[in-house]
Amino acid sequence: MSGLSPWALTAMDEFENNEVIHSEHFQDLSLRISATKESIWVAVSNLSYTPVYFRACYVPGGVGKDLKLKKTADGISIHIKSIIGIFDLSIAFSFEKLIILKYKCTLIPSDELFIPYWPRDILTTNHAKQPVKSIGEVHVQQIGTRSGLLYFSLPERDLRILYFQNLTELSPYAEQTGTSLAEVVGGSLPEIGLSLPETKDKPLKAGIKYTISDACIGFKTGAILTSDQATDYLDMLSEIYLQVPKPATRYTHWPDILEKGLEDLIENPGCWSMVSGSKYLNAYVCDYDTPPEIMVQLAVLLPLVDYSEWSGKTLDVMKVIKEGLAPFYSEKLKTLVRWHPAAEDKLKGEEEQKMPMVMDSWYLHHPLLNLSRLALKGDKQAEKLFLNSLGYAIKVAHKFKYQWPVFYKMDTLEIIKAETKPGAGGEQDVAGLYTHVMLQAYELTNEKKYLKEAEIAAKKLATVGYNIMYQANNTAFGAGALLRLYKLTGNERYLNLSYRCLASIFQNIQLWDCNYGFGKYIPTFFALFPLSDAPYTAAYEEQEVFCAFHDYLLHAEGVEILPSVRLLCSEFIRYLVERAPYYYPPMLPEEMISDEVKTGEVDRKLWIALEDIHDGIEKSGAVGQEVYGAGNAFGILPRHFIKIDGEPFLVFTDCPIGRIRKSKNTVQFHLLGDTRIDYRLRIVPDNNSRNALKLNFEIKDSEAFKTPKDRRQDLEIFLKGNKMVHLNWKKS
Repeated sequence: MSGLSPWALTAMDEFENNEVIHSEHFQDLSLRISATKESIWVAVSNLSYTPVYFRACYVPGGVGKDLKLKKTADGISIHIKSIIGIFDLSIAFSFEKLIILKYKCTLIPSDELFIPYWPRDILTTNHAKQPVKSIGEVHVQQIGTRSGLLYFSLPERDLRILYFQNLTELSPYAEQTGTSLAEVVGGSLPEIGLSLPETKDKPLKAGIKYTISDACIGFKTGAILTSDQATDYLDMLSEIYLQVPKPATRYTHWPDILEKGLEDLIENPGCWSMVSGSKYLNAYVCDYDTPPEIMVQLAVLLPLVDYSEWSGKTLDVMKVIKEGLAPFYSEKLKTLVRWHPAAEDKLKGEEEQKMPMVMDSWYLHHPLLNLSRLALKGDKQAEKLFLNSLGYAIKVAHKFKYQWPVFYKMDTLEIIKAETKPGAGGEQDVAGLYTHVMLQAYELTNEKKYLKEAEIAAKKLATVGYNIMYQANNTAFGAGALLRLYKLTGNERYLNLSYRCLASIFQNIQLWDCNYGFGKYIPTFFALFPLSDAPYTAAYEEQEVFCAFHDYLLHAEGVEILPSVRLLCSEFIRYLVERAPYYYPPMLPEEMISDEVKTGEVDRKLWIALEDIHDGIEKSGAVGQEVYGAGNAFGILPRHFIKIDGEPFLVFTDCPIGRIRKSKNTVQFHLLGDTRIDYRLRIVPDNNSRNALKLNFEIKDSEAFKTPKDRRQDLEIFLKGNKMVHLNWKKS
């Protein structure tokens, strides 16, 4: 056991003799509320095992005798007057699919108050000499500004716990004190949980109510040693997600954003470079020092293809990009290379991968995946480049035994960097990305050797454990590939592996709104971080995960997937549709955007996404303005707006959709979301005149459409997910 704080030792000493003031029982769990000298505790025990203790309220200076307790419908409320202020605590219990404990504590300081230290609110033992293995194992805890959660198990007590702190409620504390809520949930066993950020410069104001804890905790008992850790995580997270308050979403008119972004992408010279007489997209605006990259060209081209197919428009910029693809193919290596061969001399080696012939493992497979998508749409040039590169990709997989390093030399296959950090392995999720590429090759050629390669890589992924994610978008592509492999083979191992990929992604989300500092200006709920240790969220990876989750839910039609997977994937999508515009500089206040930029330049009037959105105490856009993230709008609009030829309106929904069928005066589609969530469906006229839309709209067995306050010319209705929608219209 690691060292303990004086607060933990004092509490342990008091546990034996404290008085129980309330108790509840659910199945094998007992929950007992008691008061010690300075804290209100909830002790949770499975059968007769040692309890886990949750400090629902800490009262420096002592709880005292002036404690007022009142029973409520689902728990109790406690009112405490102390020397530092007034504490109000509510504790609630519930049991449906999961046993849930909630506690929320507020403080009204009696004087201006600094918080130099605040003890954590969980103790997994009541004895300082407890053996290490009996105090539990933490699987997930808050990194940076990700969700304020802890996922941990106590195998000797047959107990698995997901602790979630609703950091949205703590934002006023952070705003007032000028602090961050990064990594406030953590600690070392047996002393873990929330510790309020230390205040140094700005005190809490007297007479103002601050939430200082808002916890929601789920408990799983029974055979946790044999239950799947990733599946349990997804199921417990989804149940807690349904319990916590969530911000309402707003409609975003993506057609306008797309037009601005398309114009800037095509016309702004900072987005383009010339090499050997051809135009290539830069990775970042005004980044002329880095050679063109194959990944960048295809990462923009594929969303443009999506938009072109949806709109029926021919975009000349697509032809420009396609004309520049062939030079990336090396006849010597028989594969696509990362950097444009005619401009490799620009590489100066300021970063490990910025050297000729150095390949980042995922960079080999991501362009192949995009080429395969073009090939399956009938693009012969893409098919040739894809098929001609597969032999090299397979050779690399065999060389590294399906466990790819971070960087290697393309010509010699010498490893330049083996691991992301010591002991963590290489790019673990590339096995899933490779599986996806091989399945695409199998679909294109029907050659069984590619299916065999996909299965070998997928099985190797099973040896990685639960921390699969290196980069979120590639992990999401792997999840979809594993689902497809399950459908092809019937082997449930692949479906469970897809859940592991998804669990790895949902460890790296921000389930709270950063309503302090610069975070006040933008929505941040359900934001996704690109890497497991990234300090910011990123437009490109979020947009690709968004598309991958759409594909996952489409492939899942007819498959009985976990309800938690449907819920979490569709909710990420719903919130991304609202959040994504806030990567564009014109949507942000100027003071929020960094004056110093690592790569290229940031044009604050340009509708090209910033790479990075940071914690509210930091400025954003410090990495650069990513041209390869320009696919943002082109990926979103075709997936959420239904265009009907000859009709003067679009149909929008923030729910992922499938099985779209159009006929005269009717469109039907399947809402792929969760039955417990309300999704927005809106009729959006082509112009700003409601009078031009003289149609009556009706959905069978649903309420009537209403006029929303934000756009009076629109019509809106909310529907539950996972249902077929039949929308009809006729002239009024």
